[in-house]
Amino acid sequence: MTNNSEKIKTIFNRIAPVYNQLNDWLSLGQHRIWKQMAVKWSNARPGNTCLDLCCGSGDLALLLSQQAGPSGSVFGVDFSQEQLAVAARRDRPFLTPSSPISWVEADALDLPFPDNYFDCATMGYGLRNVTDIPRSLQELHRVLKPGAKAAILDLHRPKNSLMRSFQQFYLESLVVPIAQQFGMTQEYAYINPSLAKFPIGSEQVAIALQAGFTTATHYPIAGAMMGVLVLVS
Repeated sequence: MTNNSEKIKTIFNRIAPVYNQLNDWLSLGQHRIWKQMAVKWSNARPGNTCLDLCCGSGDLALLLSQQAGPSGSVFGVDFSQEQLAVAARRDRPFLTPSSPISWVEADALDLPFPDNYFDCATMGYGLRNVTDIPRSLQELHRVLKPGAKAAILDLHRPKNSLMRSFQQFYLESLVVPIAQQFGMTQEYAYINPSLAKFPIGSEQVAIALQAGFTTATHYPIAGAMMGVLVLVS
């Protein structure tokens, strides 16, 4: 694992205890709606074998388990032990029948699954943090069945200069100070520089097609400050 990958892993291990609370504060609860959109775009169905890559504290995996139902199965994969521990504690039976979730510690660049294994996949705020985006998409394509869909939710740099300025203001003047209240200033200060290096939607589409996906569409949401990359294997 590269030094940069170890740094990112350390960050996510440290923020794990307050990750959900901070996400609610920083997005005014909107991240839950965006995650529901991603699950809908993944086309998860009853009986499916589902993958939530870079699952963090498990929001998307838990939503997938409701869609897959008792006849399906979900694998939540992350390289952060602490995030997986939080996810496992949140893994409780729903009022509606849901599928079992397996929490797997693994690297998104080297997934421990056979080819053509999953019916659908999601990824929330993970693509921006992998050290090799093309390789991570190649691995995702490898483990998906032909025709399977994946939905990747992440931050996005708006083309509109006003929205881009607002996003930078939001990150620097709201996100970092709130994180500071939790003693997580350094951990959240990395977001702006990571976003500056992150491919915009059209670039993500090109990388996904090169990775082998048959179709790739990027949907800007939240004033193009967020985006969902929808892929068909």
